[in-house]
Amino acid sequence: MREMRGNSPGKIVRLAFALSLAVALNTGPGWAQNRTPVSLETSETLFTVLTAINTCGYDQELNVSDPLRAQIRAEVGKAVENTAGAQDVIGPMCLFYRQHQTADPARDLSQYVSLALYLEEPPEFTLKVKAADLPPDAEVVADIVPLLQAFHQKIGLRAIWERHRARYTELTEIYHTPLAKMTFDTEIYLKMPSAGYLGREFTVYLDAMGAPGQTNARNYASDYYIVISPSSGTAIKMQQIRHTYLHYLLDPLALKNSDSFKRLEPLLVRLQDAPMDEAFKSNISLLVTECMVRAIEERLSNIPDAERAQGLSQADREGYVLTHYFYDALGRFEKDPEGLRNAYPGLIAGIDVGKEIKRVSQIEFASEASPELLHLTGGRKQRLLLDAERRLAAGDKETAQKLAQKALDEQVEDPGRALFILAEVATANRDMEGARKYFERALQTAHEPKVIAWSHIYLGRIFDLKEDRVAAVDQYRAALDVAGGALPEAKLAAQRGLDQPYEPPVAKQPE
Repeated sequence: MREMRGNSPGKIVRLAFALSLAVALNTGPGWAQNRTPVSLETSETLFTVLTAINTCGYDQELNVSDPLRAQIRAEVGKAVENTAGAQDVIGPMCLFYRQHQTADPARDLSQYVSLALYLEEPPEFTLKVKAADLPPDAEVVADIVPLLQAFHQKIGLRAIWERHRARYTELTEIYHTPLAKMTFDTEIYLKMPSAGYLGREFTVYLDAMGAPGQTNARNYASDYYIVISPSSGTAIKMQQIRHTYLHYLLDPLALKNSDSFKRLEPLLVRLQDAPMDEAFKSNISLLVTECMVRAIEERLSNIPDAERAQGLSQADREGYVLTHYFYDALGRFEKDPEGLRNAYPGLIAGIDVGKEIKRVSQIEFASEASPELLHLTGGRKQRLLLDAERRLAAGDKETAQKLAQKALDEQVEDPGRALFILAEVATANRDMEGARKYFERALQTAHEPKVIAWSHIYLGRIFDLKEDRVAAVDQYRAALDVAGGALPEAKLAAQRGLDQPYEPPVAKQPE
């Protein structure tokens, strides 16, 4: 963020907002030590999957990886040599890996990251969804799961994982303060705390066994994940993490204001020759959000004006033609006391379509574009519930309810997840009895741990509001059992419920 000099109204508002945000995040002078909206995690599942492909020949950027990667590879190699029958396990697994290799090493890693995010903890590695509902790239390699189970057990991989947990903890500590500062600075700039995003997850996974130069970001329903690997140096990929975090904050605003995008669609006709991903050429909402994200990144970048101008020009040449408009509009936004949540409709309304079309006609598009970091990945058959969750996150309860009910009626998707969404809608509508019934029905059919854990938590809160503390405690304990170490937000919420009865938050005043 560029320095603002003098006691301008914009500066006073921003300082006041910073103080209120600090209170909201339970921060103070030592705010970086406290919990931030970002969850920074390690995962034994991810470790196992990436160690498996390393064992089978995945060597991308090994020479610039953190030394821990080579050390673990050596220990696994020694375990293979010293374990009777190990080759009977390694052989089929590595044959599968070779048969599913692609010409692009980055894609090799990407498909296994996608799979790992849909697997439960070892030793079972159970799929979190039906195989048919996996993202397409994960589905391609899903048959490796039983081979992973055998590999994990035969080689004694858990012992190797436990042996290096301390180093993994050290690596996450390196990232912790910069991550907290990034989220804090971003929310202050947008004048928009993330406190309204409860129930949605933004998780950063750190694992040493991947290529340091590759960052994998995923959006599954309303949850966002980013997987990074440390290098042998000290560079932290905060720019990539912030890019995904901005999507996490802005995507719900685009959904909430989607009706205002229709008039912008003529722009898409002029972008068919642009080198960016085809998704941006056919979906004006995706284009608008990506352009706004890039404009915010330019505003927050600490680079010379000449480099910033070059970045805006490159955005135009790749097809992200509204980046320049949003960059200028954000200059005015910075001086205004209004937060982005309230300013967003005005920013969209301010786009002069005719002017932008004329400007686009003068742009010479580049021959290629840098790939978009965030993959909007979802199962082929999960569109109704995916849309329902996004609509609910954007505050459109009515549409979310219709989509979830349709999925339930047509029996085309996970009924437990559909019932959970209907329960969330009832909760948002203050229909306590309706919510209770839907959460209880969700528990009868749900398989996803997240759905089960949060159903128990919400039921516990409902019983607390009914002053039935015994029943509430039973629900919180059940949630804690399900959450384990894989669902930190749910675990924290369940523990809070056990510590003291739930009290609804005081209604927040509008910005």
